[in-house]
Amino acid sequence: MTDVTVLVVDDDFMVARIHTQFVERTAGFHVVGVVHTGQAALDDIARLRPDLVLLDVHLPDMTGIDVIRRLRADGDDIGVLVVTAAREADTVRAAASGGAVHYLVKPFDYDDLRVRLEAFRTAHLALSGSAAPGQHDIDAVFGAAAPGAPVALPKGLSPETADAVEAALRSAGELSAAECADVVGISRVSARRYLEHFVARGAASVRLQYGGAGRPERRYRPGA
Repeated sequence: MTDVTVLVVDDDFMVARIHTQFVERTAGFHVVGVVHTGQAALDDIARLRPDLVLLDVHLPDMTGIDVIRRLRADGDDIGVLVVTAAREADTVRAAASGGAVHYLVKPFDYDDLRVRLEAFRTAHLALSGSAAPGQHDIDAVFGAAAPGAPVALPKGLSPETADAVEAALRSAGELSAAECADVVGISRVSARRYLEHFVARGAASVRLQYGGAGRPERRYRPGA
């Protein structure tokens, strides 16, 4: 099973380096290039043919949305994961209409990116082995499961623990990873992996709670 190849596109050299480290830290992914302009992104996409592009919106020569539109106009359906500080509704809508697989707002933690990378890899691999994929593979691409069918979990996560975490979240209404860990009886790191998986597939939401010194606390709520 080959790695998913990634092109990182960001005008900030330091941010591009951090994103590269995040991708390389994720099992099953490999960065094949790092560029800092829209035109360089288009050139390297044509030259390197990566599976996925981590694309910033604010670039010096054109916007990331312009990059997506040029790709689609040329018939290129390459995976694009938008990573940006841009929050404007028009920008989000344009990214969605251009077929971006996810839209991640900066600043974000490693786990925020990891769960979205893993979701892309699941969908990417679902179509890589057959010219006529089955319904299960098609559901993986569209991020859905048939009624009553088990949802595929990232490597290292178990269905039993996922059920326990989901039950704890629904019972409490809102939990931090540490609180969830205490309820379920797992480590905080493991609890956060399950919770972020639920967020990535839309089964939970997250908010940041500020107060005191240090980073804001991530608080999770069950989805509708």
